[in-house]
Amino acid sequence: MQVTKSSIDTRQGPSDWFAGAVYLDQVAAPAGSSRVSASCVHFTPGARTAWHRHPNGQTIYVTEGVGLAQHRGGPVEVIRPGDRVFFEPGEEHWHGAAPNRYMTHIAIQEVDADGHPATWGDHVTDEEYGAAPPID
Repeated sequence: MQVTKSSIDTRQGPSDWFAGAVYLDQVAAPAGSSRVSASCVHFTPGARTAWHRHPNGQTIYVTEGVGLAQHRGGPVEVIRPGDRVFFEPGEEHWHGAAPNRYMTHIAIQEVDADGHPATWGDHVTDEEYGAAPPID
């Protein structure tokens, strides 16, 4: 068993990966033979990722708030605490907070052979983001 005391500061998400204010806490980093990477991602209202893909897929688990998620060509889905979303390997997608709510999720993925967890694309447009169903 290995206990790692929290010593990594929360960092702001890079503006080429995210629109709006997003904060990241590292949960797990690839080490030894493990290729698992995980982060706790905190989105402020309206904040979201850019379109992106993961070479080995990604699971997000919503811990609080209300969010939105979409894969390219699919509907925008409302996600809430306890919801899990799995994005297939190479599936282009985005996720983030609802316009009027914070949202936090745990993002879990395996890095590729070169240590890359994702390939980032264009930012989600306001029109794409605005296609979300009403939030109850």
